[in-house]
Amino acid sequence: MKITFLLTSADTMGGTERAILTAAEAVSELHQVEVLSIFKTRSSGFFDTGGKLKIRNLVDNTGAVPRPVEGADQDDAVYRRLAAQPSELVDPAWERSFNRLSDLEVERALRDTDSDVLVASTPALLALMVRVAPPSAITVCQDHRVSELRGVSGDPLMRFAPHLDALIALSEPTRAWFAETFGEYAPQLTVLGNALPEAYRPASSLETRTITLAGRMVAEKQIDHAIHAFDRVAARHPQWRMRVLGDGPLLRKMRELASTMGAADQIQLVGSTQHMPEEWAQASICLQTSRVEALPLVLAEAQAAGVPVVAYDCPNGPGEIVTSDVNGLLVPPGDIDGLAEALDRMMSEDETRHAFGAASMLAAERWSAPKVAAQWSELFKGLIADRDSGRLAAARRRRRTLAESARGQLGTVAAESSRSVGSIDKVGQKAHEVRIEAQSGGTVVRASGHICQVADDLSPFDVMKANLDLAVDLLDELGIPYLMTRTSALRHSLAVAVEYREKLLRAVTERYKDSPVYAGLLDARGGTKANVLAAILDQYLPASGSVAAVRLFRPVTTTGGTMRLTGVYGCTVAFTTPNKDDEKLLDVPGGTVYGATLPLAALTGKATLTVGDRSYPTIEAFTKTLPTDVDFPVDVVYTWVDGGDPAWRERKNKALVALGMAPSDTDGSSDEARFRNREELRYSLRSLDMYAPWVRTIHLVTDDQVPYWLDTDHPRVKVVSHREIFGDTGKLPSFNSHAIESRLHRIEGLAEHFLYFNDDVFLGRALSADSFFLGTGQAKCFQSPTTVDPNPVQDGEEFAFIAAKNNRALLEREFGRTLTNTFLHTPHALRRSVLADLEERFPAEVARTAEAQLRSETDLAITSSLHHYYGMFTGRSVAAPISSGFINVGLRVQHPKLARLLSTRGNDVFCINDYHNADVSAEEQADILGVFLPSYFPVPSQYEKGTVRNKRLAGAR
Repeated sequence: MKITFLLTSADTMGGTERAILTAAEAVSELHQVEVLSIFKTRSSGFFDTGGKLKIRNLVDNTGAVPRPVEGADQDDAVYRRLAAQPSELVDPAWERSFNRLSDLEVERALRDTDSDVLVASTPALLALMVRVAPPSAITVCQDHRVSELRGVSGDPLMRFAPHLDALIALSEPTRAWFAETFGEYAPQLTVLGNALPEAYRPASSLETRTITLAGRMVAEKQIDHAIHAFDRVAARHPQWRMRVLGDGPLLRKMRELASTMGAADQIQLVGSTQHMPEEWAQASICLQTSRVEALPLVLAEAQAAGVPVVAYDCPNGPGEIVTSDVNGLLVPPGDIDGLAEALDRMMSEDETRHAFGAASMLAAERWSAPKVAAQWSELFKGLIADRDSGRLAAARRRRRTLAESARGQLGTVAAESSRSVGSIDKVGQKAHEVRIEAQSGGTVVRASGHICQVADDLSPFDVMKANLDLAVDLLDELGIPYLMTRTSALRHSLAVAVEYREKLLRAVTERYKDSPVYAGLLDARGGTKANVLAAILDQYLPASGSVAAVRLFRPVTTTGGTMRLTGVYGCTVAFTTPNKDDEKLLDVPGGTVYGATLPLAALTGKATLTVGDRSYPTIEAFTKTLPTDVDFPVDVVYTWVDGGDPAWRERKNKALVALGMAPSDTDGSSDEARFRNREELRYSLRSLDMYAPWVRTIHLVTDDQVPYWLDTDHPRVKVVSHREIFGDTGKLPSFNSHAIESRLHRIEGLAEHFLYFNDDVFLGRALSADSFFLGTGQAKCFQSPTTVDPNPVQDGEEFAFIAAKNNRALLEREFGRTLTNTFLHTPHALRRSVLADLEERFPAEVARTAEAQLRSETDLAITSSLHHYYGMFTGRSVAAPISSGFINVGLRVQHPKLARLLSTRGNDVFCINDYHNADVSAEEQADILGVFLPSYFPVPSQYEKGTVRNKRLAGAR
């Protein structure tokens, strides 16, 4: 397999060049690799590749006249004229370096290439590559900037991405933006980070008292912020210095600024260096102050040397690399005071600095060259397999046909003020975004490629309702008739006749020109072509004929920026058109639950749908109860214990002594871990409030314990004592979760259908009740790949597997079936009647479980397994899929999963647990969760005393 990486110039100092050369060198250990450099600008390369890498230059710019590196058989005048002519392949607005000479040399190099894969490293190179590459070559692009913020230089992405075979993002936010922007035109999308060069990396002692910042002296890096921040705290740390490494047009200006500071003697601007590993070995803190960073390699290099990072949490890279308060500190972008405070803390707290440094070194392992090279290789192998099977060619044809079809519908827009859908005026949009943000007084900030309203009391369902009202209020004001439709999505949808399209789009600009409101322009299938700020939406009116629907949304972010609610929660307005083949039908872009069309006759049955406190016009067809609708009440049950409560510990120790056992201690044993309270319940309840407003009542089952923060007067919260559910059965006090779970069906007033949560289980995103139950009432169960071995119970076996084997014996006896798998750590969808039937059918076995005060070898695992199998055998449960995550926070190797989970929010549910095999102390686990949980669930719930949502909603139920 032969791979060719494309660079504009391989011999210049830059992050893109370094990242590509490192990736190419790593991949060359597995495949044949060359780097095709369009321009040679230096006599020798800035980065030392050790001679391992084949680098081929096309145009030599080191002389007085640019000349081809190979086959230069014309005189200087010819090449001078060619170099003076603008490129026909690369618009100068995208990249100024290219010219007609470079066009010819690139065409010559790529037309007949024998490379299997071509990898472009910039949008401009993407434009070159897809225009001249032969059909046999697989085309891939990895953009090394934040693509969604590129402006004009990113236009080739918008134009040519459908012609690619794969598009690589450096971060998940950028990949998500690609998916949303390109929709069905998107090539294969993946996230693939930068690799660290394979070399000896001396580790830092972290005692050199040196802050190191490495970056080009350009405005985007905001070196002046670093100088000002350090100057504010340097007087308290006279033995510390700050070294700034890098050159560029602002070097002199930054040196002049530093010379005016009180800490001038402690600030060194030393220019560029080729010896970064040695620099990081002499650093105690890595600093970065950029406005935007895709995936900064310098931060990974610092981490590899065990150097903790202080950085602005700018889009998108620093947050992908640094977990704040774990291996560094992230500061809100532009907050110089916050930056100074973070530096002050890192310089002052030696223990923190060393802890963060150790965590940094572990975090850097994911950027190792072999690991990243393997990811590249897997991508290439998959693409080549698709090419050889014909799948790649078919996908190319489909995307290009769709793209050309869309282009044909748009036509050529002559007016200079108009824009084609899919080609965003990024510069104009960014200018308006900056204006709106500046005028907001801090209520609007930039996050995830949008400007967002800042709110710390809204759930996704609140935002969906607000976006619905945003659209409906405007339609009502304009007198445009509409009806609410139903789709399979959680977000709301409206239908409006196509003749009102231009009127609505124009009004969106007029009404929201000074607001952080966006319009997602959708095609007939519901794919997003572009997300356009309302302020410039009128530019797209001449091309609006291709807009089949528009999704209106006001993005929302929390103050800390860790939860962002954007276009996926918008309100879709579909522009209906008469069906071409049947005049009795209307086409509804994106479709409804009834399909892509609606009969005109169905529109006569007027009705309303109610969302929250407001009713919306619809038709009778959309008010029907569908087979998938869960129209029965669903409750939630938690079992919870505060293991740190002295009274509870005293009760437990008395029970242990009565059983002839030694009292427990707090040594962090696995038994203690089961009762450890790290306020997970608070955040699990936040997940319910955020993502499951359809829950009727929350029953908290405890041993007469109540969290201090819980609003027990909330009408949807009921605290249930063990005494209430055990009654005259079992034995109290009970410290056996299996026993307590065996009594849950005895909760007074409990719904037939309920979800059972442990407090370490969380909802990960907005869900509907049909994620857990069928409309017929059957409960869904989610089987785990974890298996139960076929052996009988063994001495010393874990109680969880003992209970699973007891379940197995019972099911074999009753149904002649042998279970092999456990179930995932998720909310368990249960039916009260099934639990009651189990107690009636297996009275002795259930009674023994209820009577065991501690986990025992006779226990059944009823709620987490037996219910599900019994329910399936009796037709009341069904196996189903769910997107589930599990993180053992007691294992350090699993901690990076937390960062990925926070950045992607890609699981329906997840569990954070710790097992007896922990290599992380309980204190450190608590610290880690103390950062992660408030970041994932930053909005205090209505179930917490005195919160904004509590005051607004507790009395409204």
